Amino acid sequence: MVLRVVLADDERPARAFLASLLAQTEDVLLVGEATNGAEAVELIERAEPDLALLDLQMPEVDGLEAVRLLDKRYLPLVAFVTAYDEYAVRAFDLNAVDYLLKPVSRARLAETLRRARERLASDELRSEHGARLDKAVGEADVSTLERLPVRKRDEIVLVPVASIVAIESEGELLHITTEKKERHTVTRALRDLEARLPPDRFLRLSRSALVSIDAIETVSPMPGGTYLVTLKTGQKLAVSRQRSKDLREKLLRF
Repeated sequence: MVLRVVLADDERPARAFLASLLAQTEDVLLVGEATNGAEAVELIERAEPDLALLDLQMPEVDGLEAVRLLDKRYLPLVAFVTAYDEYAVRAFDLNAVDYLLKPVSRARLAETLRRARERLASDELRSEHGARLDKAVGEADVSTLERLPVRKRDEIVLVPVASIVAIESEGELLHITTEKKERHTVTRALRDLEARLPPDRFLRLSRSALVSIDAIETVSPMPGGTYLVTLKTGQKLAVSRQRSKDLREKLLRF
């Protein structure tokens, strides 16, 4: 069978080298190249490849974010490419088909392609890969975000973390409000996104709400030792009893 592959890497020499190796490999068709994660998402959903080779360290939208942003109907087998050993270990832990350490050798690429073919030979294995990869990527501990990639129809909007005022969860959805009162919705667990935000700039108010400390304008005491905060956007959010102690320690002590 012909293995249909896409690759994404922001470094042109590395991308060109890997593309050259794929072109010299029998029964492999390179169906597209992307220079960043946002392009990779669009390319994968359009080309529907069997395998995506994704660089882990692309700016703005890296390999992990690309997987998160993909419509899961189009999630292919994924192998991560990285220049650093510590990221390679993480990629392996994420249940990727494989990881490739730069510079990629012909023999190592051949092993990755062999593993991909084995997974493709079993629909059950491929389905298991997709489910486990999606779950693992969602829980991955990665670097602090400066801008949050958000799907808007067929586009990816990069929302500056500094502009975020509040994040409220509703089931599996997170509703994000910015200081300009723009609203965005992403599918992610609140605890996972919280782990990627600067801890000194955000405060957890309850199991379902996280706000920017700088966006809090007033704090109103409520019965039972809890509080109600009013944000610069006019939003009013209740602080749970459990989180009220954190609020007092961070904002009300002087």
